Amino acid sequence: MAMITTVQQHILQQQQEMLKSTGREASGTFSWLLSGITLASKMIEAKIRSAGLSDVLGAFGAENVQGEQQQKLDVYANQALLHCLGLRDSVAALVSEEDEEPVTFNRDPERGKYIIVFDPLDGSSNIDVNVNVGTIFSVLRRLPPEHGTLEESILQQGFRQVAAGYVVYGPSTVLVYTTGNGVHGFTLDPAIGAFVLSNERMMMPEQGSYYSANEANAAVWPEEYRAYLEMLRSGGLGKEYSSRYIGSLVADFHRTLLKGGVFLYPPTLKQPKGKLRLLYEANPLAFIAEQAGGMATNGAGRILDIRPEGIHQRTPFCVGSKREMEALAAAVTK
Repeated sequence: MAMITTVQQHILQQQQEMLKSTGREASGTFSWLLSGITLASKMIEAKIRSAGLSDVLGAFGAENVQGEQQQKLDVYANQALLHCLGLRDSVAALVSEEDEEPVTFNRDPERGKYIIVFDPLDGSSNIDVNVNVGTIFSVLRRLPPEHGTLEESILQQGFRQVAAGYVVYGPSTVLVYTTGNGVHGFTLDPAIGAFVLSNERMMMPEQGSYYSANEANAAVWPEEYRAYLEMLRSGGLGKEYSSRYIGSLVADFHRTLLKGGVFLYPPTLKQPKGKLRLLYEANPLAFIAEQAGGMATNGAGRILDIRPEGIHQRTPFCVGSKREMEALAAAVTK
């Protein structure tokens, strides 16, 4: 029988490697924490699979803090993550796209060491037409009390993430995560109910052949972004590019991670500060991209260097392969 490695086994192996290289004992707290994310994602996956057969499609009838119409599955996914992670006594706070304020727990800083920031169901407006959706998460370590408050711990720069990942619910359900030691992918095996290692040390190709952007907004982009896209289309980087845009961030990013290229969500006249959220969309995906050899920018600088000012802060977001991103940086800083 072929040997398999589950996500929990993989984390334990990484902790053992850390012990060998640093001499620091790994407590197993993080693997217990991640098990809350994987349990919630299995609950969400099961609900999505049966969405057309039960009353979970369509709008919930309320707006979230972003002013966006909540879908029934948004509410379910958010509740699943809050429940599964709230039970972990290592969690100090949970920050969700769907909630105006963080959910905090009155736990001693020595015990409640982690903050989880998440978008419970990215792309949920696509559920009704059976398009891939996903969950994005970021893990931050709580600052010692003498170095900052819980609120300051939540608003840390992206390079301080201790882990980040996403789950894409598609033809198969795939979990991708990093703890700063490479990017690893796991596929949910429904026969055993576990995420099994399927892609170890994933690397983004240095150059791809696709760009991904909502070109319907191109007329209200800054001119340099329009010129950059025209350069890609005309073969300015040595090949002609094709357009691939799903409109579901996790799915578009997952393709970019595997195939290379570039994903663009530039500022617009209507949204000069961008549309995507820094803490629970841009930061975790930027961390993964960099760990896989790619780059991520807001057009002015590195995403992971941005100092957050609020939990729902928005940002322009451009991410992709090294060659395309270096060309973008040259184009937007002329």
